[in-house]
Amino acid sequence: MGAEQRLQELGIVLPPPVEAKANYVRWVISGNHLYIAGTGPGEETQQGKLGSTMSVEEGYAAAREVGLQLIATAKDALGSLDRVVRVVKVLGMVNCTPDFSQQPQVINGCSDLLVEVFGEAGRHTRSAVGFVALPNQIPVEIECTMEFA
Repeated sequence: MGAEQRLQELGIVLPPPVEAKANYVRWVISGNHLYIAGTGPGEETQQGKLGSTMSVEEGYAAAREVGLQLIATAKDALGSLDRVVRVVKVLGMVNCTPDFSQQPQVINGCSDLLVEVFGEAGRHTRSAVGFVALPNQIPVEIECTMEFA
């Protein structure tokens, strides 16, 4: 089953892909790889910092929302998600206090979604790191690299 059909079966409706808000492009294709720029959650997601104003569960939900944006961006770039051969790499950045240590559990919100949508091809290498601040106090920012045919 392809990713497009899996989205339908899961009842997932993708948001419109976000546009670049500064001097960069949202995605670049080089060879058979799609590089998606760092992406934050939509404006309806609360702002905050993990370890002080947000729970791990709220961070997980924000990371899942970012995952939906990454998938929407991939569809915009490739025309069809069925062209994705593999999700190669995810870099998850978590806005958190210095003593917060659950960055992997937060970024699982995105990783779990990628596996739900792309199956085994959604399993990826990953970094989940903490930052003392992210733009506009968003809780997470994630970038992604995908291989496509």
